[in-house]
Amino acid sequence: MPKNLIKKAAVSALALSLLLTGCSSSKDASKPKKANANVSLDGVPDRFKKKDDPIKIKVIRKIGGDDHTAQFLAGAKEEGESLGFKVDVYTANGDTAKFHDAISQALQEDYDGFIISHGDDAATVEDIKKITEKGKSVVTFDSNPDAGKINGVTLTSQDDEALAKQSLGQLVKDTKGKANIVYLWVDGFPPMVRRNAVYKETLASNPGIKEIARFGVASADTSVQTQNAVAAMLNKYPKGKIDAIFATWDAFAIGAERAVKEAGRNEVKIYGIDVSNADLQAIQEKQSPWKYTAAVDPKLIGSVDMRILAKKLAKEDTPPAYDLQASLISQKDLQGASGAVNMQSLAGIINGWGKSDAFEEDWMKTLKKAYK
Repeated sequence: MPKNLIKKAAVSALALSLLLTGCSSSKDASKPKKANANVSLDGVPDRFKKKDDPIKIKVIRKIGGDDHTAQFLAGAKEEGESLGFKVDVYTANGDTAKFHDAISQALQEDYDGFIISHGDDAATVEDIKKITEKGKSVVTFDSNPDAGKINGVTLTSQDDEALAKQSLGQLVKDTKGKANIVYLWVDGFPPMVRRNAVYKETLASNPGIKEIARFGVASADTSVQTQNAVAAMLNKYPKGKIDAIFATWDAFAIGAERAVKEAGRNEVKIYGIDVSNADLQAIQEKQSPWKYTAAVDPKLIGSVDMRILAKKLAKEDTPPAYDLQASLISQKDLQGASGAVNMQSLAGIINGWGKSDAFEEDWMKTLKKAYK
């Protein structure tokens, strides 16, 4: 593996481990803040006024090892702690057995609510039924749609159809509907199923777009495996035989970008989905093949999920499903920015990025003042 790739992988792994260290399984890992006694809690639901008995939340995510996961967990944790909650997070890094074991273990502990992310199988639905039967509140993200049919559960998603349409639509536009493409996608996850449906519809209505190869695996080293697979494809198809790569996950796009650059094949353009600080750095580099990515701020997703869960704990109405709005990010926009480009500054480049007052009630604002 090239030294620069090892360094990037190490930094990403370190960042995720620092986020998760001490809060993946221990009940005392995340200690609640103390409220400012000078802030009146008038209008705040009674359950949130018990300073000696703080709300306890568990966030459990099946996939991991990527920046998107780290940001999602950070968003949920920061939003919860800003409300005075004790928030523990855990990622199973794609291990199904560990994912379900984490849910079972957490169910035996004294958590008030759960956020379950990327529970794609039928067993997740059964797990969530058990949680709700114990009177616990649940919000799920990018999980089995049947979980959203359980009374009281909210299923949140990125607007996956919009993500796929924005990114793939730009590919079609840039190539004028004629291109040989590589498709990077993995089956089995609800968001991937939705993105794939758009992909099939797009190819059916644009016969000039030809898929010549595909690859996809979800694991702790997805980017590395994708890099190797794309490198092999580039060797098989010489210059002029591949026009573009459509990557349905940024872990795929990262690997593809590295392979294309190392092969000196920058004529192959990359159109992705999802974004992170590492992605933004790669996209804005001079002559980067990564031209567009469609995304929803993953940190905002975690924050909004936590707000919905808070409303459930307050016995307020919440919807059975909620989709977060997607944005299309172009290399041109990033390279034309006047200052540093990162997930924080992206709001000044992409209209509406990272901002939403969805489900943020006045009593939540009061709690945030108290725990600031």
